Order: sequence, then C-alpha cells, then structure tokens
Amino acid sequence: MALDLGLVPGAVVDDGVLQHTGQPVIEQRRLVAGTAVAPRADRRVLAVAGEDRLSWLDSVSSQALTALEPGRATELLILDPQGRVEHAAAVLDDGETTWLIVDRGDADALLAWLMRMRFRLRVAPRDASDELTVIGVTEAGLSNVTPAAPNGVPLAWRDPWPEIGPGGIGYAPVDGHPGAERRWSELLVDGDEAQRLVDAAAVGGLTLAGALAVDALRVAAWRPGWATEVDERTIPHEVDWMRTAVHLDKGCYRGQETVAKVHNLGHPPRRIVALDLDGSDDLLPRRGDVVRVGDTEVGRITSVARHHEDGPIALAVVKRSAATDGTLIVVTEGGDITASATPIVPADAGATAAIPRLTRLSRRV
Repeated sequence: MALDLGLVPGAVVDDGVLQHTGQPVIEQRRLVAGTAVAPRADRRVLAVAGEDRLSWLDSVSSQALTALEPGRATELLILDPQGRVEHAAAVLDDGETTWLIVDRGDADALLAWLMRMRFRLRVAPRDASDELTVIGVTEAGLSNVTPAAPNGVPLAWRDPWPEIGPGGIGYAPVDGHPGAERRWSELLVDGDEAQRLVDAAAVGGLTLAGALAVDALRVAAWRPGWATEVDERTIPHEVDWMRTAVHLDKGCYRGQETVAKVHNLGHPPRRIVALDLDGSDDLLPRRGDVVRVGDTEVGRITSVARHHEDGPIALAVVKRSAATDGTLIVVTEGGDITASATPIVPADAGATAAIPRLTRLSRRV
C-alpha cells in the first residue's frame, strides 16, 4: 500500500521509501522517545491462510511454528540444502492467518517459493501488501498507532531480538547486549490508519522517521537484516541469527544438517562484527566496501549508519580467523577509514557451545 508523503514537510523519498524528513538524527531520538513512527515501504506483507499453515511453515523453515500462539511474535529463515539463507520473515499468527513481514526485495521470490511448496496441503499464501502497511515503532511509541485486527488479534509484531528464543542459541554475550535497548515493533495497519498517520505528520502532530533513522537503531542493536547482511554464502551462525530465527530441537527441514553440524562440530567460516568508525570527517563507507587488517582483506561492510549517540557505526562480515582486536581499515572511494571492532559472533562460536565431553567410564579412577 503506497503512501502519499508529498504533504509531509521535508520528506525525502527514494524509490518509494521515506529516507528522512530533514533531520535523521533527530528522527532517531524521537523514535526512541516514542514521538515518531516509521512507515516501512521497504517491508511487505505476505499472508498464509488455511488449516495447515503453521505445521506447513514449520516443515519448510528453520523455526518451530506448529504450536505458535496467536499474537506471539517470532521469525523464520528459509535455507537452501547447504544451509545458506535464502529468505527471512517476521512471523505473527492471529488464529486464522499467519502474517509474514519481509524485506521488499525478498517478497516476490519468497511468495513464489511458498506457492511451489503447497502440494496438497490446506494453505493459501498471498501478497497482502495492498491490504496492509508496515509501521515501525519503539515500545514507547506503540500508543501512536492502531494496528489492524481482522481476526480479533492486533497485528503487532514485537521483535524478539536479542532474546534467545525456545530452541535458539546466542553467540553474542547476553549481558549488556545493545539490542536490549531497541525494543522494536512492526505494526500492520489498514489504509485508513496509514492515512491518519500521514495527515498527522503533514500538520506537525506527529514525526515520521525515515529509513536512515530506522537503520541506525538496527545497526546499533547488532540486528541482521536480509537486505543487508545476507549474501549468497550466509549461514545463520555467521550473523547470530541462531538466537531468534532457528530452533535447534525441531524436526527435519531443508538445510538442517548444515545448521547442526556447524553448531555442534565446527565453526562458521565467517562472523559478524560491529565497527566504530573514525568520525573525524563526514566520510561514510558503503555496503560492500572492503575491510582490511593491515594490507590483508578480511571482509566486507554490510550496513552503515550514523547513530544519534554512537556516531558513525557499521556492521561487517569478516573471516573467522581475522584478528579484530586492533585497528581495522575500511576502504572507500573517498579514502580509508579507521575502525575498531567489537565481536558479535566470536571466532570460537560453534563447537565450543556443545556440552563438554565426559570422561569414559573405563578411564575413571
């Protein structure tokens, strides 16, 4: 559902997505304070109706969904046979329909894949993007928006990140995780509510926050995204997606063998790190820019933002063996930028999380 943002003062729109309304740093602060909401034209909505929807989605995805309660938020990944991430979706069920919130660039491919996987099951996937609009808010701003409730359950997806879900495992430390401060939600609203929000912003009664502000809060929270952190080689372990999108104890699904092997017996070949960038000038890297240790290329930038408190920050995926405890160099068209790294996924993630082996009975004293 496209919104007409032409009457909103200062609105800068690129490819249909609101980037900012003139002051992206202030928009971040207002999102945190609860006085701004973020229209997410970069997100689309898929709906799956039918009696078999939850057991079916459970069988084809990384998440345990058969017993998902109405109103409870989770997320899933669709993996290829080698365990690499193909699709990702936020998940919310209302007792009649399962709603999937997905990055815009992934929506058509995911829907096509779901349609191919129906077989004879009682499921009916459809694109619901013309019916509902995605609005992002922090916990403080929930009262500004009235979500749709077509089946009596408000369609409010509360991001589980960074809590470790049932059957999940976190590689990043739990204590002090920066994502705990974000408390993000994505609400599905009908056309009337979406228009009310735009009209309120047009007369100064509400601030609309753009993609720059939303992404800054996401990057600061170490939160991976399909459109940014995923490439053709990504496995969930590399970006700490095991904590919220993978259930290690559920039944068989495509890619499960790789998920289990890497977690129990090996280590992910790459790992995500958070970067604090030198902010002495206005230069920022772009997604895909090379990260070096000395003269050696060790990875690539995946997300970049200018945070209202932390300044210029980024996420990068680097080789597992990369030494990230010193100064890193980010190579950009405008020149090199120095950075310091905080490991999100540590180099020893994986097999070290397994239960320690017991001494064999024959060797006990």
